[in-house]
Amino acid sequence: MSFELEQDLRHRQAAGLYRRRKMLETPQQPEVVIDGRQYLAFCSNDYLGLANHPEVIASFQQATNDYGLGGGASHLVIGHSKAHHQLEDELAEFTGRDRALLFSNGYMANLGAITALLGKQDAVFEDRLNHASLLDAGQLSGARFQRYLHNDVENLELRLKKTDARRKLIVTDGVFSMDGDVAPIDQLAGIAQRHQAWLMVDDAHGFGFLGETGGGVAQAFGLSQEQLPVLMGTLGKGFGTYGAFVAGSDALIETLIQFARSYIYTTSMPPAVAEATRTSLKIVQKESWRREHLQDLIRYFRKGCEQLGFPLMDSQTPIQPLLVGCEKRAMEVSNKLAQQNILVPAIRPPTVPKGSSRLRITFSATHTRQHVEDLLSALEKVMSKALHRPRVNDISPEELSNSGVMTG
Repeated sequence: MSFELEQDLRHRQAAGLYRRRKMLETPQQPEVVIDGRQYLAFCSNDYLGLANHPEVIASFQQATNDYGLGGGASHLVIGHSKAHHQLEDELAEFTGRDRALLFSNGYMANLGAITALLGKQDAVFEDRLNHASLLDAGQLSGARFQRYLHNDVENLELRLKKTDARRKLIVTDGVFSMDGDVAPIDQLAGIAQRHQAWLMVDDAHGFGFLGETGGGVAQAFGLSQEQLPVLMGTLGKGFGTYGAFVAGSDALIETLIQFARSYIYTTSMPPAVAEATRTSLKIVQKESWRREHLQDLIRYFRKGCEQLGFPLMDSQTPIQPLLVGCEKRAMEVSNKLAQQNILVPAIRPPTVPKGSSRLRITFSATHTRQHVEDLLSALEKVMSKALHRPRVNDISPEELSNSGVMTG
């Protein structure tokens, strides 16, 4: 057994796809210590800088006195605390939905929702660049599973016209985690209504940043519960804590409570995390300067990359992918940046399509313009030798059309 496993690992390493964990020794913040060395980090999903916010930490500490630490049991046994219930009510109000239901994390929320809603008589239509949890859930549901071309509403509609399924569920990321682009949610909602389908959006990377008060894509596009009936969001990114939720109608939430196995058969999140998230939710809505500062950093960075001739992908969110192409070259650039104490991860297959490896640069409201200038300066030093804009024939037509790469 060990020999065969070691052989597979050697092949992965030779292909430039091997992954290693880094040990963080400080809180989530721009300047971190990894494995004993200090870096300026551009790789956290703590978009609003709340993971180390003193008010959020104080709420957690106080709540451990009130509730202890662990959830103790599943929500349906004795693990559903007052803190959980209050957070669910506040998330429902925040999203403009009837109710919200907490899950231990986003993966479990997606698995629970999709498998509870669909069966063998049904069909699920997913964007081909959806998060792995959505793709896994679609396959595990037993429904007829189709992947439409990335953000291609015409391709989706063609597929919907051909189905005779009992239930039809369209599933998409709100903000795509590796490309940073936003799904055409308003168009998808229109298609769903025309074909009597349901629309589900995983807005893990949109909540907190998009929308007037951080309500994500639903708020940004002004979509009601009827137009967007299944809305999932995570709490470990823009909100800086941990966990996830699904928001929707009373009937949807009751269905998940009764049938979502990843909700029923798992211990609830620590109540103190729920209480800390209630504080995060207040800050998200109150402190709009965090979103405004992020937008300023994004514009500043994109303008700098344009002046330097770097091939950024089409994103106006805190996720700013810089296309490299070759897996090994992406690792080379990432390692050279690390030598300058700049931490930016290389994203490679199978996370992204072959030939579209990239640096995934992410910004937080705790970054400053000086931090961005330091990043641009480091990129300028390493990119000229290690990076070239890929030619069209470097990537197959199918991979190119579905990678989100800007070719113009």
